[in-house]
Amino acid sequence: MLIVITGVSGTGKTTVGSDIADTLGLPFYDADNFHPAENIEKMSLGFPLNDEDRLPWLQTLADLLTKSEQTDGAVIACSALKESYRELLKVQENIFWIHLKGDRELIWRRMLARKNHYMKASMLDSQFATWEEPNYGLKLNICKTPEEMLAEALKYLGVPMRSDK
Repeated sequence: MLIVITGVSGTGKTTVGSDIADTLGLPFYDADNFHPAENIEKMSLGFPLNDEDRLPWLQTLADLLTKSEQTDGAVIACSALKESYRELLKVQENIFWIHLKGDRELIWRRMLARKNHYMKASMLDSQFATWEEPNYGLKLNICKTPEEMLAEALKYLGVPMRSDK
């Protein structure tokens, strides 16, 4: 099972993705950990990435999904802001897509509270400007609790919620 969690920075992709991965016993990958050093430096300086910057990163993630396809699968948290980015990640037809959505002010507050993350809150507007909302997959509102979001995601995936979660 391949699951991709998308959304602008600060929506909780890592939290939701790791909760799903833990529940399903799948490996979890945070796409932020796969950026080349040049991308991290650029974002650390407050400059948003462009399509050219993102291409090698997205290709690395597509390769990771392809490798994960050979095992039981994986959960990847990746902004995948544009449809063209998601197309690069679509290494098979039956990927489960979960798109996190929320109010800009809530996301802004979350980003301001982050410590030691290279993605600056000041870049949030560029993320919203780049975001192309997909017309497929689960659209999950981030105003819910992590437990509620997990339950909704598991229902979408066709997996019963464990009683210890």
